Amino acid sequence: MRDTPRLDHLSRLTSALEGSGKAFETALEWGRRLSTALPMGARLLVGGNGGSAAQAQHLTAELVCRYRQDRRPFSAIALHAETSALTAIVNDYGHEEMFARQVEAHGGPGDICLLMSTSGTSRNILSAARRARACHVEVWSMTGPEPNPLAALSDETLSIEADDTAAIQELHLVALHMMCEELDAMLLSPALLLEQEAR
Repeated sequence: MRDTPRLDHLSRLTSALEGSGKAFETALEWGRRLSTALPMGARLLVGGNGGSAAQAQHLTAELVCRYRQDRRPFSAIALHAETSALTAIVNDYGHEEMFARQVEAHGGPGDICLLMSTSGTSRNILSAARRARACHVEVWSMTGPEPNPLAALSDETLSIEADDTAAIQELHLVALHMMCEELDAMLLSPALLLEQEAR
């Protein structure tokens, strides 16, 4: 009986995983597009609350440092991680501006803002999506089930069709790793390396 909660979690996770094929296809496509955009100077801005904030910072670390193999670093910012700016913005403008004002400061045409919310209803995330669109920054979102307000504000959405928040977050992390894997595969492919050497 003591194992039941853990087995229940694995059952929910397995069920969510089995229904996430479309989401993982989106993750691979985003990885391919980042492999073109980031080397051209685009910046990736990533935002989320709670567990999604941790995943945002995980992703930016993979891009600024590396995922598996050595490659050049890319510009990626986790919007919750600069605590002095974050707390000043919350103090002076309110929590709904905590990510939006940073998007306005750091983002511009050609950049991408990836926003993560399992519910798709977090007000500070929705505000960031609106500001990104106003600044001509492309908006990608990672959410739970659609429809939701964040998906409606986004250019593209990777949604996990599950009711369990923990399972959604865990599969978001799988998707983030798939993005990084695909990005590196594209950047480090023999054909691309030969093309770069020829330049």
